[in-house]
Amino acid sequence: MTQSTLDRVKIFHETYGLPVKDTPDISDDKTNRLRVALLEEEVAELKVALEQGDMVEVLDALTDIQYVLDGAYLSFGMSHLKEPAFAEVQRSNMSKLGEDGKPIRRESDGKVMKGPNYSAPDIAQFFENKSEAA
Repeated sequence: MTQSTLDRVKIFHETYGLPVKDTPDISDDKTNRLRVALLEEEVAELKVALEQGDMVEVLDALTDIQYVLDGAYLSFGMSHLKEPAFAEVQRSNMSKLGEDGKPIRRESDGKVMKGPNYSAPDIAQFFENKSEAA
């Protein structure tokens, strides 16, 4: 059986003494700042790689973003919520189609916009205590 990216990053966290929490927790400011800084650093590397047209560095940056993102799920005690939350966002995103069943795109950049039957994701459902989600 193939390990998920979360499983692999969990091994890294456990090996290097990084947080692997079992319950949602964003109370540690130092961890919060680190996670944001790491993601910003990797996104900046992606931007440079794209500007330079460097396929190898684009793939490296995308992979590093996933690695750091999975680390954030582990550090924030939300790894068990990754898949169900992703499925809920997927459900929501698929509800963006227009009345004609076609995507509605912003002309300036091609972003997919919300159609008339859009249904927002219910992310709060994944928390027993709804105040945790606020």
